[in-house]
Amino acid sequence: MSEVTPAMQVPLLDLKGQYHALAAEIIPVLEAVCASQQFILGRYVTDFEVTAAQYCRCESAVGVSSGTDALLLALMALAIGPGDEVITTPYTFFATAGTIARAGARPVFCDVDPATYNLQPDEVRNFIGRHCERRDGRLFNRVTGGRVRALMPVHLYGQCAQMTPLLELCREYGLAVIEDAAQAIGADDPEGRRAGSMGDVGCLSFFPSKNLGAFGDAGMCTTQDPALAQHMRVLRVHGGEPKYYHAFIGGNFRIDEIQAAVLGIKLKYLDQWTAGRQRNAAYYASAFARAGLEARLVLPRALPGSRHIWNQYVVRAERRDELKRFLGERGVGTEIYYPVPLHRQQCFAYLEYAAGDFPVAEQAAAETLALPVYPELEQAQLQYVVDQIAAFYC
Repeated sequence: MSEVTPAMQVPLLDLKGQYHALAAEIIPVLEAVCASQQFILGRYVTDFEVTAAQYCRCESAVGVSSGTDALLLALMALAIGPGDEVITTPYTFFATAGTIARAGARPVFCDVDPATYNLQPDEVRNFIGRHCERRDGRLFNRVTGGRVRALMPVHLYGQCAQMTPLLELCREYGLAVIEDAAQAIGADDPEGRRAGSMGDVGCLSFFPSKNLGAFGDAGMCTTQDPALAQHMRVLRVHGGEPKYYHAFIGGNFRIDEIQAAVLGIKLKYLDQWTAGRQRNAAYYASAFARAGLEARLVLPRALPGSRHIWNQYVVRAERRDELKRFLGERGVGTEIYYPVPLHRQQCFAYLEYAAGDFPVAEQAAAETLALPVYPELEQAQLQYVVDQIAAFYC
């Protein structure tokens, strides 16, 4: 078989254009940080925390070292640990359940909605009804004996989970809410509430590939509770307050001054970039319809009234793995998020879940494919992606 020479290159993500457009702003700020030699918890961290809290419509924001550490810090701040259980989704990035296990608690999975891939509220309610009971006002898992302490919904791919029924469940059963908003900064639910502002703690990631990306690892915890925010600030410096006096065991979870400086500049452009992603997602929807591909692909859907920020544009596709190879040969970058649902990961074998326990999550893992959607894409590139998918299915 002869090799295919791609007519066009469409990477899954290319951040060079974004950087070149902002370099004239970013370089002087980096030089200012270097000149100050204030690399830890300086004024750029404080300024970014204030502006990010405002953007997320939260009372407080605490900059941390990564999105993963944001989740772990939230669990620690809420004193969730051994003997506790946290309900979450099996279809997400590993850190969601990984941090629960690292805190010493037990992840408990419930299946996802087939349209949004977010945690399905009915599945959570069914789990509680079938497997849990109240004792002295607390919720316990009858099967494991663990105390169910919290819910960790994920706002996957840039769209908020169905928070109204989930929050009602948590109020009914006294559960804390930790929002994994790593992929969803700026997303709103249909009631106009912003991702990260609805639970006890919201957790953001600024990994470079995120809509708001740092020049390395960085993250943030958001909250409406000033006392909880202060507790997290103490925990992020090993639990020391004042310095060298430790009432708590924390960790080294500080955001770098350089990352905060870069993110403070980028935040000013986030809504503009989001509009570009929304425009590209809308183009895909129209172009796939024109190509008559509705029978071959299940397109992502934004819930009515919501603000989807399109961190990823994920389709469900027949012969997904073959399609991925075909597109790669023709210069189109794609990715599979996520090929193995968490309940089937080897490290979680001790949870004793089996294949078929969460069929929607398993179907998503077997059929979904992320396509390029970043804001700097040109319309010709988007159409090329559509044309190549059409060629595959012809």
